[in-house]
Amino acid sequence: MEITKESYPLARPGVSIGNGISSALVWAPDANSVEIVTDKNIVVSLEKGSFGYWGKEKSGLTDRDLYKIRINGKEQFPDPASLCQPEGVHGFSRILDISKFSWSDSSWKGAELGDMIIYELHVGTFSKTGDFIGVVEKLDYLVDLGVNAIELMPVAQFPGERNWGYDGVFPFAVQNSYGGASELQKLVNACHNKGIAVILDVVYNHMGPEGNYLGCFGPYFTQKYKTPWGDAINFDDAGSHGVRHFFIQNALMWMRDFHIDGLRLDAVHAIKDFGALHFLQELNSEVENLNRKTGKNHFLIGECDLNDVRYINPVQSGGYALNAQWSDEFHHALHSMVTGEQNGYYSDFGGVEPLVKTLKNAYVYDGNYSRHRDKFFGSKTNGQCGSKFVVFSQNHDQIGNRMNGDRLSHLVGFEKLKLIAGFTILSPYVPLIFMGEEYGENAPFLYFTHHGDKELIETVRKGRANEFKEFMSGDKKISDTQAEDTFNRSKLTNWSQVNKKQRLLHRFYKALIKLRRSDFDFSPRFSRENIEVSSEGQLVILKKNKTISGLDIYYNFSKDRVKKVLGEKVNLQSMVFCSSSEQWGGSQNEALIHTPKGYELNLPGFSFCVIREYNSKNRTG
Repeated sequence: MEITKESYPLARPGVSIGNGISSALVWAPDANSVEIVTDKNIVVSLEKGSFGYWGKEKSGLTDRDLYKIRINGKEQFPDPASLCQPEGVHGFSRILDISKFSWSDSSWKGAELGDMIIYELHVGTFSKTGDFIGVVEKLDYLVDLGVNAIELMPVAQFPGERNWGYDGVFPFAVQNSYGGASELQKLVNACHNKGIAVILDVVYNHMGPEGNYLGCFGPYFTQKYKTPWGDAINFDDAGSHGVRHFFIQNALMWMRDFHIDGLRLDAVHAIKDFGALHFLQELNSEVENLNRKTGKNHFLIGECDLNDVRYINPVQSGGYALNAQWSDEFHHALHSMVTGEQNGYYSDFGGVEPLVKTLKNAYVYDGNYSRHRDKFFGSKTNGQCGSKFVVFSQNHDQIGNRMNGDRLSHLVGFEKLKLIAGFTILSPYVPLIFMGEEYGENAPFLYFTHHGDKELIETVRKGRANEFKEFMSGDKKISDTQAEDTFNRSKLTNWSQVNKKQRLLHRFYKALIKLRRSDFDFSPRFSRENIEVSSEGQLVILKKNKTISGLDIYYNFSKDRVKKVLGEKVNLQSMVFCSSSEQWGGSQNEALIHTPKGYELNLPGFSFCVIREYNSKNRTG
């Protein structure tokens, strides 16, 4: 008899409640018996089904019951598909009816990636209270800034109360110290009612090292592949059907039950799957099915360091059809240029040429030789529109993985900060801002944990110390990842303590975002074939060609003033934006001068300007 997907369980794993009736589904293919045991010692025996599943349609369990799962009548474990871990990663799981929330966002149909200004934030350090309600209370601030999408770093249950989120071990449970499931639903509902999309960072390539009980239930992990962070998830070996179902149902839960608009998939290059149907392709197919059913636009963004367009190519072209991917090399090219850093992967960057290439192609390495990797690397991005790439000058990784959690505001001056903002926000891609960047936050963003396992705590400490041993000398010491002070130092400054220059930078970001959102010429949704990028010395020129008019952006990465005659035949040019104007703390109000010979650009060091050029058929220079 042929076994097909039609006979495969489609329900979410774990204990679910609908219309007051609870059901249970547990994947434990090697078990002889599976029981749910409550804290009051009520035992519910599950029935053995197909494909290694155990279940019960009417379990008799009720909302908020505490329980564990007993395998073979012996050890009891928290439910790997638990919706709530009120006592932390080692304690009882709690049954939650997540369908009870009263949503008021029915008019929200989702948002287009190409229209987004994404704001990445860490729930624990973004607000004074460090929880979802703290984020809700700052939504008006984000709306005023012009942000229309937030990206939450992972919120799946992790050990303790302080973590970046990538050590999560209960993918379905919302972190209890952030407020749990209902508070996350409140946040998403509030965002949608203010016109803000919500992207959630999820981790499908590994599990954290503490409180990880998945392996007690089935072959969730494989030794065929390795990741830098722990055992690889089993997406293509024996038993992988149960693993794939687990994570696909997790993604659908966030979108269906929490109204999350999109998922940012952490390090998709570490999702190893050499089967005929790649996990990401199957996941995308299920998300598209959900979109058809709901009439809403849900999407997937991948983080990938392979420069491989296969992840965003359509299925018919052999791709996995993710809606977009992070472009780390945009960051690397920009960071190396403005800081002069050449260590590690920055050795592949530096100078104007990588800036020009990343503006035009997103990837700097698209089949050319990489000295850092000592190999030819990457693929061409021809035919990909700009909305396929998310770009940034800072993010949690690029700041937090530095020894001292240095932000760009610690490394460069005010004029460069404005130049960096203009290069990113006005790029032909989807811009992402990391929390606090918009006003030059002085607090670092450090790596922090709150593990309970003493041996693990020391392992993490020693690992971080070894990673940065070449940088530690004298008074230079790495922060203790486990210390509460490390976490507290990473919290954003209270707005009342933000100084005058920071407030000016905030207004500058606000104006840039308004310009980006109000002018369709900045949209990354049109073909990149309409874009011309060139350089003259350290002047980078981005031209967006249109039939009637064109948009020219001049970025001066030199400390010296640049003068350039723009041509005699140009009929009309007007200044749209200038970072060196007195309004933004600069020394001049006009970088575009009309002379008898035409228009002349007069651009101070570390500044940029945006010029509208009409009658583009006569464009020269």
